[in-house]
Amino acid sequence: MTVLQLGEAAKAAKSQIANADSRLKDIVLKTIAKLLVENTNAILAANKTDLANAADNGIGEVMSDRLRLTESRINNMANALIKMADLEDPVGIFEGGSTRPNGLKIMHKRVPIGVVALIYESRPNVTIDAACLCIKAGNAVLLRGGKEAIHSNIALVDTIKQGLRAHGLSEDIVGLVLDTTRESAKQLMELTGYVDLLIPRGNKSLIESTTLNAKVPVVETGAGNCHVYVDEFADIEMALSIADNAKTQRPSVCNSAETLLVHRSIADDFLPRIYERIGNIVEFRGDDDVRQILPGISEATEEDWYIEYNDYIYAVHIVDTLNEAIKHIEKYGTHNSDAIITENVVNADVFLSNVDSAAVYLNTSTRFTDGEEFGLSAEIGVSTSKIHARGPMGLKALTTTKTIVLGNGQIRE
Repeated sequence: MTVLQLGEAAKAAKSQIANADSRLKDIVLKTIAKLLVENTNAILAANKTDLANAADNGIGEVMSDRLRLTESRINNMANALIKMADLEDPVGIFEGGSTRPNGLKIMHKRVPIGVVALIYESRPNVTIDAACLCIKAGNAVLLRGGKEAIHSNIALVDTIKQGLRAHGLSEDIVGLVLDTTRESAKQLMELTGYVDLLIPRGNKSLIESTTLNAKVPVVETGAGNCHVYVDEFADIEMALSIADNAKTQRPSVCNSAETLLVHRSIADDFLPRIYERIGNIVEFRGDDDVRQILPGISEATEEDWYIEYNDYIYAVHIVDTLNEAIKHIEKYGTHNSDAIITENVVNADVFLSNVDSAAVYLNTSTRFTDGEEFGLSAEIGVSTSKIHARGPMGLKALTTTKTIVLGNGQIRE
């Protein structure tokens, strides 16, 4: 099917899922979870093809890890769907409301968005997360993954469609774009009249391209040039642990820290210790002051402060004040996730109040910006926008509101 045909099919099917009751949607999710486990061998075989193609195309190990599926990861995906099924369905919930002096009753009801489209890259788990979140929130969804994961995505979407058919729902509720050229992405961006919301999830260039060229509504997500700032009042042992975790626990994801900011007063103590701790696996790139303390490391260029590495690389910068750290984050960051390590209450409050990011952290790792960790089950992306949704986008972010007005004959004078 062409992109237009997928859009037409999704638009025709959206009312079916929008009107499905919570019980049916939850049963579908649990069926898909069961089918994921049953189809593990077929999914892994498809993923093996993608991994082989990635190796042939020179994709490195860190990025291949984003692509790789294992039996354990598939089981985790299935378990996440079971948890998702147990979450409260936001559709149909009334929020607020009032009775006007003329007797009109104004009510605000949560309803599905309609057709949600997602353009994303190499992580096949996103296929399951996005499709099933949309099903639970009553939306049809169009998925356009990257070419590096196409075989995995086909196997996963086939599993989802099995779950839909098993309960009498149209398989067109979930559509997969098989054409992975730039042209198909462009067509999806321009699918007005069919796509109600487009979510790009990937690197900075993908997100910028989408926001610049889309003719349908877009929520920006994903770009993650995240920072850890080690304040002059930091607990050094805590800072070492957090700076390590934020970079090395899984460097290929958007909430991994890319830049380490260190207050000058503790740099002579902290920097040699963090380098000794992770320097064997992490490449450090530092400014002139950092390189005086850590001779032999690479010089950080202006470009390094902007880069989302998604790799075992840390850009390191010494600052003289808290305000300098905040200004650095504002200039170079992507407003995703940023952390301060400090025991000073005033400094903590200044940082948390003035760093303009979707998630700001005190004395903990940026790696927690995640739907599962925030109690949302899976997420469809981490929004860095300020309109509609911000931070990890769970079920509620995939709904909108409809105003319902009840009267008994009132007319406007």
